Amino acid sequence: MSITKQAAIVAVGLGLVALSACGSSDGDRASGGDTRTVTLVSHNSWAVSKDVLAAFEKQSGYQVRVLEDGDAGQAVNKAILTKDNPQGDVFFGVDNTLLSRALDNDLFQPYEPKGSDRVLPEYRADGDEHRVTPVDTGDICVNYDKAYFSEHRLAPPDSLDDLIKPAYKDLLVTENPATSSPGLGFLLGTAAQYGDDGWTGYWKKLKANGVKVVDGWEQAYNEEFSGSAGGRKAGADRPLVVSYASSPPAEVIYADPRPETAPTGVAEGTCFRQVEYAGLLSNARNPEGGKALLDFMLTRTFQDDMPLNMFVYPVTGDARIPEEFAQYGPQAKDPRTMDPAKIAANRDDWVKSWTSLVLK
Repeated sequence: MSITKQAAIVAVGLGLVALSACGSSDGDRASGGDTRTVTLVSHNSWAVSKDVLAAFEKQSGYQVRVLEDGDAGQAVNKAILTKDNPQGDVFFGVDNTLLSRALDNDLFQPYEPKGSDRVLPEYRADGDEHRVTPVDTGDICVNYDKAYFSEHRLAPPDSLDDLIKPAYKDLLVTENPATSSPGLGFLLGTAAQYGDDGWTGYWKKLKANGVKVVDGWEQAYNEEFSGSAGGRKAGADRPLVVSYASSPPAEVIYADPRPETAPTGVAEGTCFRQVEYAGLLSNARNPEGGKALLDFMLTRTFQDDMPLNMFVYPVTGDARIPEEFAQYGPQAKDPRTMDPAKIAANRDDWVKSWTSLVLK
């Protein structure tokens, strides 16, 4: 979900029918009794090339409709609340930080898509139950505005420890982990770094150093971050933002004219690895269409298409990474990770503690 994603949303309109998320009645109209329409529920960052989607629709005979439900955290929460009368057939965008919440609430029914054997082992989840399918991966990292740090003759931060130094006071904006998946990933990254007993002390220092918290990624990146195209237009004043390692290539690819180098950089020592999944919703009205769409997400055609549309890395071993994407948005060499069982056991308590500590 980088700038990237803001621009990618425009592409959605070229090949998809995007519906606003305003209740289960929309889902009824989207899926209803129309078995030739398959409805995908997603966060705001779903995007696919027009010709790729058209090829799927022609081959499968299904028309794809997309229902966007805000940031990933918001979308997952709403999907759980509407699971008995779902808004669609497939949900895309639940990541490893929220996966246990979705599974514990029986959001998905089992289905193993064709091509699952090509998914790299490190991205697989849910054992033999196959309730979710890995689709993409990326790294949640602090991004920085190169121009700001050059003008102020200040080295950009490179680690979580750097962010609490006086030199970086009032420079960082992050997302609320209760409502945003990158915000939650950043919180989990600090827990992985400083441990169960140390992460709260770190956040006390980060709060004292002027961190700003907003609800979701789009506000943080496109309105508050001075290094993004949207932030520059809005006169944003925060040169550090929690975003993705894949955000810098979008600042190049979508710029006109294109700069020779990305105007933003990544503090690689702050990264947490994210994996996104899709699944067939438990009460899908068109399960066969949903299965066809999940099969499509693991095809070479779709996996090759993702980097320059959703600005994420594919999860299949045979996918091709575009050169310009790899050049400006390489994956972190040593990102923090956390066992899904530990996330499941601690996530809600950590978010409650964070809320009391940072927002009150």
